[in-house]
Amino acid sequence: MLPKSLDELDRIRASCKAMVRRRAATSGGMSLIPIPGLDIAGDVGMLLQMIPAINHRFGLTPEQIEELDPRHKVLIYAMLKKVGSDLAGRAITRKLAVAAMKKVSTRLATKQVLKYIPFAGQAAAVALSVTAMMYLGNSHIEACYEIVRGSLKK
Repeated sequence: MLPKSLDELDRIRASCKAMVRRRAATSGGMSLIPIPGLDIAGDVGMLLQMIPAINHRFGLTPEQIEELDPRHKVLIYAMLKKVGSDLAGRAITRKLAVAAMKKVSTRLATKQVLKYIPFAGQAAAVALSVTAMMYLGNSHIEACYEIVRGSLKK
């Protein structure tokens, strides 16, 4: 269900940002495990859970959009196109999650190398992992916020 007011929309955005911070911290912790590729697989798995949860909170899952009346449905699809979000209003697959991870691929590649350098490298790997997850999550939140805010104004 779409939020009915700007206040409700702001509360949803704040709770989603808190969720992203928790997941980013978990992602940082996973980067400390010295098994090659485990942190990347964990990040993809986390995105497969986090992005649909954000979509659901904003009322932008495919199922929620289909339940809207035709007028609101047209507004949402128009805002999806305007904002250009690849993840809002869509069923999130592993392929889409990997595509989102590619946006921060330089950070992730650097993280893979750094995590094998004792102490300072591991700290840098954690920082890169946290910032990458924060960037992906918060970017998606802002896209969803703009989509729903645009539909509220009309």
